[in-house]
Amino acid sequence: MPLKLNAPMDCINSSQERKGKKITGEPTRSEQAINPDVYVERKSLCHLLSFCGLGNHDADVNKFISTLGFTSADYYSKLIENIVSSLVMELGRTQVNGFNSQENISCRVTSMSLLCIPLITLPDIKPLLEALLNYHDQGPQEVLHSQFLEALNEAILQKNISLSETAVLQLWLRHLPSLEKAILQNIEQLISSQTRSMQEMACVIKDSLLHQAACYPAVFRTIDEIFKNALLETDGAEEIMTLMQVFTQCFVQAYHENNKQHKFPLKAYFPHNPHSLVMALLKLPSDLPGNSLYQHLDHLAGMLKTTVEVEDSESLDELFNHWFLLIHFGEWADLAAKQLLLSQAESSNLLWLLVFYYSPNNMNRQGTQIMVEVRSVCDHLTSLSRMPTISVADLQTLFSSKTSVYHSATKHIVIHLIITFVLFTPNGHTIARELIAYAYLLFISEVYECGEPTQG
Repeated sequence: MPLKLNAPMDCINSSQERKGKKITGEPTRSEQAINPDVYVERKSLCHLLSFCGLGNHDADVNKFISTLGFTSADYYSKLIENIVSSLVMELGRTQVNGFNSQENISCRVTSMSLLCIPLITLPDIKPLLEALLNYHDQGPQEVLHSQFLEALNEAILQKNISLSETAVLQLWLRHLPSLEKAILQNIEQLISSQTRSMQEMACVIKDSLLHQAACYPAVFRTIDEIFKNALLETDGAEEIMTLMQVFTQCFVQAYHENNKQHKFPLKAYFPHNPHSLVMALLKLPSDLPGNSLYQHLDHLAGMLKTTVEVEDSESLDELFNHWFLLIHFGEWADLAAKQLLLSQAESSNLLWLLVFYYSPNNMNRQGTQIMVEVRSVCDHLTSLSRMPTISVADLQTLFSSKTSVYHSATKHIVIHLIITFVLFTPNGHTIARELIAYAYLLFISEVYECGEPTQG
């Protein structure tokens, strides 16, 4: 299919475009069918010649090519390469030397970006695309046309073009709608495949480059705002919470691997939370051997508890901000559940952390009752871990009608604790398969009781 320039080009002389077509020789339908690559290159060359003002020569190009001993494909490819190189050099000279008036320069750069829209997926144009994205003038307005930025972002998201990491980051930094679209597409991609492991999710996130872009605080806060809205709209869906946790891990890794001389301070990423709390959450569990892990976790939980209780009278927004911070670092909730079952020491702070993770709005009214229920479950599972042998029947009481009297948040915590028990205790390993089968049958029966159809 011939390429069409869908956007107006105010700074391109239409008469030059007509002469450009004369130079390249408009191919017939049979020529298009026989050699579509040459046809695309000729159309591309027509645009480029028109823009560069080279369309007013009347030489017989085809005869000239034959005289040189080149094929049409070689000639047009080399000519496009040279023109692109010339435009890239022009951008560099314009930026450094500042010749001509700023208005004329801005007009030409805008036109240059429009010129590239129908050519975006051509490999030969890549250097010009990257030069445009890295170009900055002194004007208050964005010099690259929004249609160009949108088309380029779409091509990147659809994997139709591969640009350097720097160029992609520049695109998102200078065009917020493109960044938002990239974030939403990445979230939808991750949620639509419910069987992904956390490792697979991390690979998808890293492939998107969003974790690298998040090293810019403005980008990080934009991503955070989208996550926040997703949590509010889904009533704190665990899929979103898990996705936030994995994304934060990828971001923290990228932040520490960033060797730039001037790093942004961590406070810039979490401006609404105490810096000491942020630093405690950022600590890597792998850097805390032996009993120091338990001590740090207990200290972290106590610090968060104190912060929440002190600011409780101020606003629900403050409470949400602290809970939202904890969701970023959800692995600490996993470690709290593990320590509650495996550690010999009892910690009310760890219990509080786990309850706060699942039920931040009930810490005063119903928090005490939830903590009593969770403590009972922990004691039951701890006693089972010390028995010589156990069976699924020993855990059935946690799935039985007794749990119907539990607070809804307690049910989520019970499931979390049971999974932790199965994963990290020898007795849990022995009944893992049987327990999974039992839990699945229980789930199916509950679905039928609710009158909801199941899907295989």
